[in-house]
Amino acid sequence: MNSDLVIDFVNTAGFGPDREDLQTPAQLLEWLRARGLEPGARAGTADLAEARRVREALRDLLWAHNDCECDVTRAMHVIDDAACRAHLGVRFADGVARIEPRNGGVRGALGRILGEVSAGMADGTWERLKACRADDCRHAFLDTAKNRSRAWCSMQSCGNRAKVHAYRERHQS
Repeated sequence: MNSDLVIDFVNTAGFGPDREDLQTPAQLLEWLRARGLEPGARAGTADLAEARRVREALRDLLWAHNDCECDVTRAMHVIDDAACRAHLGVRFADGVARIEPRNGGVRGALGRILGEVSAGMADGTWERLKACRADDCRHAFLDTAKNRSRAWCSMQSCGNRAKVHAYRERHQS
């Protein structure tokens, strides 16, 4: 699995006011091209909206990996619909089976990202992808802890804030 691709895609938006990398269809095309996803020459507002829906559904699923509550059924429905629109299917080449889109354009590029999710589900990497537990962050990361216990994107920022908050709540008089 190319976990970096999935993480980078989810992290194209954050929870700060100026943290949206995919503000226009042109920015979406540029982002996809920069990662070799062959998005074609055109994208419209519907493509941009679909990409954002897929991104946020993936973020919700990664948040669920971190024992946070979200509507997993809705997120899976969004992902499944996008996979259908990309016409994902098994392709055999060079003695390897891969999940790849038959559609081109932005839908095909999104399908390539979902193909990586499928590969991660098959190889066990997917469960290690998480979104930060902090409600105001939810940044995607790969949990490399042996016991898969990492909860925050960074102990220096979100983890420290959570621990200080918990400490203060315990010691209030």
